[in-house]
Amino acid sequence: MPPTFQPDRTVQPFLPFTRPSIDEATIEAVGAVLRSGWLTTGPRCQELEAALSARFGGRPVRLASSATATLELGLRLAGVGPGDEVITTPLTWVATGNVILQVGATPVLVDIDPLTRNIDLALLEAAITPRTKALLPVDLAGLPVDRVRLYEIAQRHQLRVIEDAAQSLGATWAGQEIGLGGDLVSFSFHANKNMTTAEGGCLVMNNEDEARRFERLRLQGVVRFPDGSADVEELGGKSNLTDVAAAIGLGQLKQLDGFNQRRIALARRYFELIPRDLGLELPRADFDNSNWHMFQPLLPRGVVRADFIARMREHGIGVGVHYPAMHLFTLYRKMGHFEGQFPHAEDVGQRTITLPLFPAMNDTDVDRVCAALRAVLS
Repeated sequence: MPPTFQPDRTVQPFLPFTRPSIDEATIEAVGAVLRSGWLTTGPRCQELEAALSARFGGRPVRLASSATATLELGLRLAGVGPGDEVITTPLTWVATGNVILQVGATPVLVDIDPLTRNIDLALLEAAITPRTKALLPVDLAGLPVDRVRLYEIAQRHQLRVIEDAAQSLGATWAGQEIGLGGDLVSFSFHANKNMTTAEGGCLVMNNEDEARRFERLRLQGVVRFPDGSADVEELGGKSNLTDVAAAIGLGQLKQLDGFNQRRIALARRYFELIPRDLGLELPRADFDNSNWHMFQPLLPRGVVRADFIARMREHGIGVGVHYPAMHLFTLYRKMGHFEGQFPHAEDVGQRTITLPLFPAMNDTDVDRVCAALRAVLS
């Protein structure tokens, strides 16, 4: 049976809910880029794109300054624009909805499955209309949406899919790593992700035509010619990644599988040690598919989350919140959304907490968290 925890009154370093692991070789590689004089998009970006493409079976991969940018450009590649609808989830970082608005389309929200906390595919088809152009599912906390069922729906209705796989790099579905298949797949390399470039992201695409257009869109729509002249064929933006960031990513990619295995081991320890009598609702224990980007129990109903976070901090434990239900933000209320519209997303959004989980953690760090949970919730 699980051990009885006692509050730890010794002074220990603060344990954040996440922290990137950057080794000395990666720091040296960044220094080499700085010394080279070529800091922006260049050979290190090309090297990282090639390494990611190799991981994803030779599919074209291009980098950008954020996963938000790759989602927006993915929508543009899919032909989404004014008058179109894109179906997504209300339980996500607001960027997922905002990029749909940025291209002039309308986000159509579908409630989550309370077990997986991902979009409920059983409800998705009812939201499809003649204006629906694409699906934008989100893999919350690194647990993928059922890709088999998702693409059955997409193919039946002839819809494009832009996968918000920001959190699921290295995760799998039906034995296949996310990114090896599918339509347009967006990954994030933000500082809190399983692999980081400090800021950044990439899009996995279907062919070189899409990749070339992505390159134009991420840098003002410019097309350059061998004689030094240039043209702008369509409106683009400024979302290229730097070689400084790519140098970090190259070091991180080599360690990604090890990072993910460590996350899995830490998640297993949480399941083993979290006291079951505290009333926490644990996430789905999927150790076949998830990369365990985050470990997110739900607080017991009636516990004030702000008070819980403050008390955990007194015990030296950092706690995050990922995410409030997006449709309750003022921007989305102005669009007609309202409280009670998506009850499962609202319930999870109100009670979710993100506990510390990152590769540099020791087993004893999980023990500390569990002891603090016992002290705070009992």
